[in-house]
Amino acid sequence: MGDGFQALDIILFAMIAAFLVLRLRSVLGKRTGHEKRPPDGAAESRRESQSDDNVVALPDRNADRSDAVFENIDPDDPIAAGLTEVKIADPSFDLETFKGGASAAFEMVVQAFAEGDKKTLRGLLNDEVLDNFSIAIDEREKAGETLETTVIGIKKTDIIEARIDGRTAFITVKVVSEQVNVTRDKDGVAVDGDENLVTDVTDLWTFARNTRARDPNWMLVETRSPN
Repeated sequence: MGDGFQALDIILFAMIAAFLVLRLRSVLGKRTGHEKRPPDGAAESRRESQSDDNVVALPDRNADRSDAVFENIDPDDPIAAGLTEVKIADPSFDLETFKGGASAAFEMVVQAFAEGDKKTLRGLLNDEVLDNFSIAIDEREKAGETLETTVIGIKKTDIIEARIDGRTAFITVKVVSEQVNVTRDKDGVAVDGDENLVTDVTDLWTFARNTRARDPNWMLVETRSPN
C-alpha cells in the first residue's frame, strides 16, 4: 500500500509541475503591450521621411543676417547698419539683386526721359519725381527740342545710404555711367552736347519700397547730382 501511495504522489506532483509549466509558458508567450518591438528599418525610414517633410527650418535668430548681404562692407559702417535694418524688415531683400535692378531701372528711366515716354516713367517714379520729369519734358517739347541719350554702360553702382522710416525702406545709389547726350533744336541742329563724345555722368538716385507691400518693385523717389 505504501508503495502504491508513493507512486500516486509522484504522478500527482508530475501533473502539477506540467500544469505550472504550461501556465508559465502561456503567460510568458503573450505580449502585454509594454514590450519594445524590434526595430523595423523600413518603418523607421518612413517615419524619418515624414518627420523631415513636416519640419520647417526656421532662421537662426542669433545668426548674422548680414553675412551674405554685406560681403564687402565694414560691419561698423553706417551703410551696413542701414542695410541690416532693411534686411530685417524685408528678409527677401538681396543686395546684388537690388543693385542689378537699380542699374536696369536707371537705363530705362534715362531712356524714357530722353524719349518723353511718360507712360514708362509713371511705373518707375513716385508722383513728385514724375511731376519734375514731366515738367522738363513739356518744356523741351514746347521749345521744339529733342534729347538724344545713349547709355554706353554703367561703370559703378554703389550704395551710399540705407535706412528704414516706419515701414518704408530707402536706399540711395551712386551710379556712374558712360553716356552720349545731344540736345537738338527743331531744325535738328545740336545746341548742347556732342554725339561723338562719351562722358562720365554721376547720379545719386534714391529708391523706396514699402517693406510690407506684396509688390517687390522699388520706386525712384529722388534724383540729384553729387555736390
